[in-house]
Amino acid sequence: MIESTLKESIQIKQRILDDRDFQKRLSVCIELITQAFKNGNKVFFCGNGGSAADAQHLASELSGKFYIDRPPLPAEACHVNSSFFTAVANDYSYDHVYARYIESSGKEGDILVAISTSGNSGNIIKAVEKAKDLGLSVIGFTGESGGKMKNMVDILINIPSSDTPRIQEAHILAGHIICEQVEKNIFA
Repeated sequence: MIESTLKESIQIKQRILDDRDFQKRLSVCIELITQAFKNGNKVFFCGNGGSAADAQHLASELSGKFYIDRPPLPAEACHVNSSFFTAVANDYSYDHVYARYIESSGKEGDILVAISTSGNSGNIIKAVEKAKDLGLSVIGFTGESGGKMKNMVDILINIPSSDTPRIQEAHILAGHIICEQVEKNIFA
């Protein structure tokens, strides 16, 4: 079983390695985020469950550091203020937690990285809609189909799998590539 899981993960990464269009979309993300930071804008991340952990992980790579000891970049995961998160979930509904956060903190020129392995999470969809209404660019991290997000986002980073753990592993790989290159673009 261990060998089988490792092979599955490697096969997905090999498909990404062989997919020039995927790599081109990743390059567009890198340039978009680099330019947003150079313009004084922020990058927001949102997701549920493991994808929320990935959102927080990637935001910390940018706001802390990746490889280079440098000034922090304005990146944040939308779920880390538990009082805000639980109040909005209670007063409105869980579907509105991320949209409300983007409405309170996002502005034109900022970027939302919306992470949903299915591409269909209700609260992520509403966040994407709110971000688009406010003039944010939206990068979607999904699984193979892209779900509902496929036609809503500016750039789709859809991992060629329908298996949630393998998708999340590749999301972190793609996110690390973005963080490393953005850091080099701005500070190297």
